[in-house]
This record gives sequence, C-alpha cells and structure tokens, in this order.
Amino acid sequence: MSEHSPTGHDLRHRTPKERAALGKAARSAAPRSAHAEFTPPPKRTDPVDVIETQSAKRVPELVPIRYGRMSESPFRFYRGAAAIMAADLADTPRTGIRAQLCGDAHMLNFRLLASPERRLMFDINDFDETLPGPWEWDVKRLSASLVIAGRANGFSSTERASVVRAAVRSYRERMRSFAGLGNLDVWYTRFEADEMQEQFAPVLGAKDRDRWERARERARAHDTVQVFDKLTRVVDGKRRIAPDPPLLVRLEDLLPEAERGQLEKEISRLIERYGHSLQSDRRFLLESYRVADIARKVVGVGSVGTRCWIVLLLGKDDEDPLFLQAKEADESVLAPYAGGAAFRTQGERVVNGQRLMQATSDIFLGWERAQGIDGRRRDFYVRQLRDWKGIAVAETMSPQQMALFGELCGATLARAHARSGDRIAIAAYLGGSDVFDRALATFAELYADQNEKDHQALVDAIEAGRVPAEAA
Repeated sequence: MSEHSPTGHDLRHRTPKERAALGKAARSAAPRSAHAEFTPPPKRTDPVDVIETQSAKRVPELVPIRYGRMSESPFRFYRGAAAIMAADLADTPRTGIRAQLCGDAHMLNFRLLASPERRLMFDINDFDETLPGPWEWDVKRLSASLVIAGRANGFSSTERASVVRAAVRSYRERMRSFAGLGNLDVWYTRFEADEMQEQFAPVLGAKDRDRWERARERARAHDTVQVFDKLTRVVDGKRRIAPDPPLLVRLEDLLPEAERGQLEKEISRLIERYGHSLQSDRRFLLESYRVADIARKVVGVGSVGTRCWIVLLLGKDDEDPLFLQAKEADESVLAPYAGGAAFRTQGERVVNGQRLMQATSDIFLGWERAQGIDGRRRDFYVRQLRDWKGIAVAETMSPQQMALFGELCGATLARAHARSGDRIAIAAYLGGSDVFDRALATFAELYADQNEKDHQALVDAIEAGRVPAEAA
C-alpha cells in the first residue's frame, strides 16, 4: 500500500463483501440521520479571529481586499470561510471512512475545464485545501453552498431542500454505480461536456440548452490566446503584462530595483526547477519557452493575500505565449482536524491531491519551493493561468437549474471520491434510501444560518474598525 493512501488501509486484502460490511457497520457510529445535526459549541472560536489568523501569513496590503470581498454577501463570505467550516465539521458525526478530499467543495469550485486532449470536461477545479479525510465533509460543504446560493436567489425553503437532495442523491446513486465497477473503469470515468449535453437534453428546455451551449463557447474562449490579448501589451517593442493595480501589478512596479532583481531571479528559478515535478515530455515542452515578464495577481476570495505570481513565457516568437500561475500553498485548513499531509511540501500535497481527484489534469501542473525577499522559503504549485475554464453564474440560476447543476456536482464529487476512497464501503453506508439526502438538506439549512451570523460578524468587525476592508 502506498504511504500516501487516502483511505489509511489496504483495500487489496478485503473482499467486496467485507468492504460493504465495513460501510454498513459505520452506521452504528454515525447514523445517516445524525448528519442532519449542527449545533455550534459554546466555546466556538470567533470567526473573525479565524480569518485574521489566516491573514497574518498573507501579503498585508492585500488583506483588506479579502475582507472586502468576503463582506459583500453571505455566499462570498462562505467561499472564503473554508477554515471556519473545517473546524465546525470536526465536531459533526464521522463515518470513519476516508477519501481524498477537495477540502473546499462549494458549488463554484466545480466548472468546465480543458483536458490535455483538448476536450471540454466538467470537474473540480480548486485543490488548495485537499487532504485525506472523512468523505462526508466534502458533501456537506457542497450542500451548504447550494442552500446559501439558493437563499441569495430568493428560493423557498422547499426549493432549497429539493436542490440539496438532488445533489446528494446524485452523489449517492453515482457512488453506488461506481461500487459495482472495476478499478480501471472507475479511473477512466470522466464527464465530457458533449456527452453531458446529450445526457441531459431530455430534461432541458430550449433556453437551458442555449445557456449550456453559450457556457461551453465561453469556456473554450478562455484560453491562452484570450489571456494573452487581455493581459499583455507591447512596450518598447517587447511584450509585457499590462498592469491593473492593485489586482495585477508587474514585478518592476512592485519593488525597488535591488529587491526586484532578487525576486525576479528567484521566480525564474522556481519556473525552471518546478519542471522537475513534470513528466519528462512536458518538461521538454516547458524548456522550449523563456520567461518574458512577471506580475503579482489577486485571485479568488479565500485566496486573496496569498502570494500568487503570473509568469508570461514566450516560445518561438513574441506571439507564441504560455501563461503560468505560481500560487502559494499553505497547510490545508483540514490538517488540524484530519491529520497533516504526508508530502514534503504543501505544493506537492496540492498537486498530488488534484491528480488523484481530477479525471484529467493540466499538463503543466507541478510544484516547487521559492525564497522571498524576506528570506522565507514558501511552497508553490504551478499551473496554466487559464485553459478553457468556464465557471457557473449562481446568481442567475432558477431552482430547477441549480438542482441540475447540483446533480452534476454531486456526480463529479462521487467520481473523485471513488478514485481514492473505499467506494464500496461508502455506497453501502449510504444505501438505497434517501435518509442521508434528507439529513444533509437539514444540515445545510442549519449551517447556512450559522454562515449568515459569521458573515454579519465580519461586517460588524469592519464597521467597528477592527479589520480594514477595501473594494477591488
């Protein structure tokens, strides 16, 4: 058994019958209906304290942007509050069955992505918090995100419950299907956009089919060429990244010349050294490019303030670009509750978790360490900045559309967990009834209530001057 096995035990020496028995036995320790429970402990940590603790490690001048984005709405807050929920999930019932977790499986971290074969796929996108842990934690984070988004859209409680139950039912039924498949069949399963359109065509109206087609077209348009046109310009005859402060700042505008030169060399070395984490053929391709420019980029909501560099590389000429993103990787928010990573660096943890959970990953996905101008060595993972990515717009979804999207997310999450966890045990635990589905619909409402209180706590902290906030 690999030392990095997410399950924590060797499945090769257990029969399917024994694995199913393990899953059913887990119902004694954690009844399926018990997952409806969520009661915050009396001494629950102040949510603003949790966010401030994270911010202490981040770029100080960017932290107010993070607070500003998280304060905009309960849903935006939730996207940045994975650390808060990780602590809350630690006190909920556990099945004892582990899998590789996304760690931040909210609905907008599922999206359209490109495969190396240039096929458009639907998969999980964000793995900053990936770590082995209780599989149900990912399902709960997805479920709560659907309720929070549904509340923002004005859905009734009945509509929100239907959305969550559709997503969890999809997870449960897909896991049951995967339990009956061979290991290779599970590994090769992927959700391609073209096949998904055919599968859901009978339940989609004309408007929804048009919406899906537009989403596919937008995703395909979000490629290296589009980024190149949008983020660069020619300066003195040379192609350079176009600044958009404070969200995008070129390295030469960020630091004095002496420090800039030091950091520029270190980031260039990072790109060179990280190639050793790639397959040899992909490393050969990377080495055909040269670094042309570097800039600091603000990304996401929860990630704001982490060190994130975009690197423009050029190939045969100035019109042959490759954009890479080198993003700081810190310890997973799950680590205090699920156990630490078994890898040498946090970047390696992210990359290996992503490769294990995704059906297919970016060919330039890798990791390395780099030293900052403060002398501290930090872990990074590297990937293409944008490659056929399409994100859902939750604000425009109807209850029916969100339920359908939730089904896609649930099926995708089941496939990811089935690759790394004991799919037979998980399927046996879930069973054929909707007990778990209904329990998570209740949990999601309770957690959405807590999330609204936590969001208000941040808003109050900003108004009181406890933490600074900036719109950007």
